[in-house]
Amino acid sequence: MRKFTFPLALSAAAALAVGAGGFAYAQTKTGPDADGNGVVTRAEATAHAASRFARMDANQDGVINAADREARRSQMFARMDTDGSGEVSEAEMTAAREARMEKRGERGEMTGEKRGKRGHHAMKGGKRGGKMGHMMRADTNGDKAISRAEFDAATQARFAKADTNNDGSITQAERTAAREAMRAQRAERKAAAAPAN
Repeated sequence: MRKFTFPLALSAAAALAVGAGGFAYAQTKTGPDADGNGVVTRAEATAHAASRFARMDANQDGVINAADREARRSQMFARMDTDGSGEVSEAEMTAAREARMEKRGERGEMTGEKRGKRGHHAMKGGKRGGKMGHMMRADTNGDKAISRAEFDAATQARFAKADTNNDGSITQAERTAAREAMRAQRAERKAAAAPAN
């Protein structure tokens, strides 16, 4: 069977994109709507963001930076390398992908082709767009690390933007409006970036 070393850069990008989901207010079983009433309060969003930050801060030093990304890459690779050979076979990679999809399905997250397209768009967005763009914008002092204060400030800013009536909670209608606004912004950026004919 053909063996190959798993491309760690790709796994790091995927880990960061997943971790950045703390800024999103989509409804999932494990999302910020802790009581499942269809409304995300500021307290629920803050608690959810704290949980996301703790998971992303792999070395628990209070910042999310390259050291955490490296630790997450190593953890991810070790989980995939089930035979401990130092390489990930196609069979191991397929098994890991299937396990991830099963867990996402259990958590009520998007799976399959639709998620793949969103993930590709988010990674392709780089500094300006997608979930990774949200993470880059959270680094307000440009030191390539996101402190808990920066993370919390970004979370609160995104909450305030979605909470259009400023009542301290985000309803399903506000989440839908926020998603539509983001789609419109992406379309505008895409149109602006397209070469003129």
